[in-house]
Amino acid sequence: MAIDAIVTTYSHLYQCYLGKKRLERAISIYKATVPSASADIFTTTWHPFYLDPTLPKTGTDPKIHLGNKYGHDRVAMMHARIKALGEAEGINFSLEGNIGNTRDAHRLIQLAKTKSNEAENRLIAELFKAHFEDAGDVTSLEFLVAVGESAGLDKAETRAWLEGGKGGDEVDAEVADAYRKGVSGVPNFTINDSFDVSGAQDPDVFLAEFIRIKKASSAGGGDGVSQDASGGLSC
Repeated sequence: MAIDAIVTTYSHLYQCYLGKKRLERAISIYKATVPSASADIFTTTWHPFYLDPTLPKTGTDPKIHLGNKYGHDRVAMMHARIKALGEAEGINFSLEGNIGNTRDAHRLIQLAKTKSNEAENRLIAELFKAHFEDAGDVTSLEFLVAVGESAGLDKAETRAWLEGGKGGDEVDAEVADAYRKGVSGVPNFTINDSFDVSGAQDPDVFLAEFIRIKKASSAGGGDGVSQDASGGLSC
């Protein structure tokens, strides 16, 4: 049985990293605990989203950005909560990576997409870790080139792609499609085109949907129709 997860994401929103880890944990639990599920094939693809397309192309200190947005007296409390959420998923959030316009980061993901789904997922993993845990600046050309190389992309090709503006039209079109579909917050997960999950849901939410799909497939009824879910961490 095949299960496809389409993830609409934003490159420097911590909830997207949490959502990725929780989806992966749900897949692991499903394969380990559901009878005959170990052979089921999961495919995860990533779509871009512009939460704030007005952000500058030069990165800003996240403490300043968050302080201006939510109040400087709240930043320390917010950071403590985010770090605690990350620890539960094996993420060591640094919360030091500069915040800025993410279009170039999405263009880098687009380059990986042209190679393979495996390359796309390697790039996402490297990008999230490098930004959220290692304090990388998603607006920096040199940072993005280094992430691409660490994910297995050719360094010279990656630099030429980014410097030449390649992938931008495709990214903009995918963002526009997300807007048309009513996506207003991320992460957003669409599973087998029948279940829309908003926010960094607990693994149990994903697991329940996987099991529902499995039962429907075993009964010969396809995926069936499932209700949308919300309530997870999103922005």
